[in-house]
Amino acid sequence: MNPLGDDARYETSGERFRPPWDDVACVVTAEDGTWGLGMTSHAGPVVPLINDFLGPIVAGLDASEVEHAWDLMAVGAGSHLGLSGVLSYAISAVDLALWDLLGKLESVPVYELLGGPSREALQCYATGSDIAGYHEAGFSAMKLPCPWGSDVDAAISINVDRFTTARGIVGPDVPIRVDGWPIQTAGDAIALGDALAPHGVDWIEDYVFPEDWDAYAEVRRSLPDTTLASGERWYGVAPFRLAIELGYVDIVQPDALWVGGATPTRRIAAIAEEAGVELAMHCTGNDPYGQHLGVALAANTTSEMYYGGSIPDDMMATLRPLPGMAPVVNGTIVPRNAAGFGIELSLSDLERATA
Repeated sequence: MNPLGDDARYETSGERFRPPWDDVACVVTAEDGTWGLGMTSHAGPVVPLINDFLGPIVAGLDASEVEHAWDLMAVGAGSHLGLSGVLSYAISAVDLALWDLLGKLESVPVYELLGGPSREALQCYATGSDIAGYHEAGFSAMKLPCPWGSDVDAAISINVDRFTTARGIVGPDVPIRVDGWPIQTAGDAIALGDALAPHGVDWIEDYVFPEDWDAYAEVRRSLPDTTLASGERWYGVAPFRLAIELGYVDIVQPDALWVGGATPTRRIAAIAEEAGVELAMHCTGNDPYGQHLGVALAANTTSEMYYGGSIPDDMMATLRPLPGMAPVVNGTIVPRNAAGFGIELSLSDLERATA
């Protein structure tokens, strides 16, 4: 019997909500033939948005006008379709491709275009269930997913047991975070926060439906001493600015492949830094885009490596692997200094992959 009930989520029925489309590879090409590559998700609706709508908006711009291109897409397309959701995925791919192109044209890594590295390496934490494996591999912190369901008492019991077991493995000084992605209500999030508080939870993230601002306010009021993080399912700059201004979260977590690309991530980081709010980008270490942004943006204090389960033999053979991305070694990543995002793919490689 499932102790969380028939509607238990995250680990038991996540497939029900998994979109059916493949990932997207977006190529932008300059007049001299130099090209840049951007990636995102949900090819079904995203590819026609790029080819039919966004491409014509930015075609003919100078390659140096990357941020202007984002503003055109956000206004020109966003005013018709809204900036959230699937359009933001499409803009992400174009924006990342434009940054990759500009880095190649100027023969510098993207992190140099963003102002240069603000740190020598990314200090990574691992997300998933294999706490002992992550600890042994040298990660500086861990994050546990939270199974959830209609039986809140059972869910809390399971999550407290998982947390205290993890604490017993890594000891009292290693930060352990929890990802409340399947939780949707403020009441459930508050109950989890209260239950984990005595055990030294480092932060709780993604704990209510992403557009439910009343729920964010309620959780903040009820858990004033708990570090709260959110943002992987927010799109564009506006929701981050709102959450920061209202004090709903202590840490913001944009995903460069979803939020609209490197341009809005950079702007979110500036808002967060000015307000004294931390940035902890979603899946920073899992792709070259996050790696470059993570090392360049001073506000990005910690970097995620998502595994879900055990670490594979190739530690980078996980979510979003691309040839040329820097490896994780003893929990740290030093992005490579190749031009653009350093992705080692040719156009013929992409053609074969998409055939």
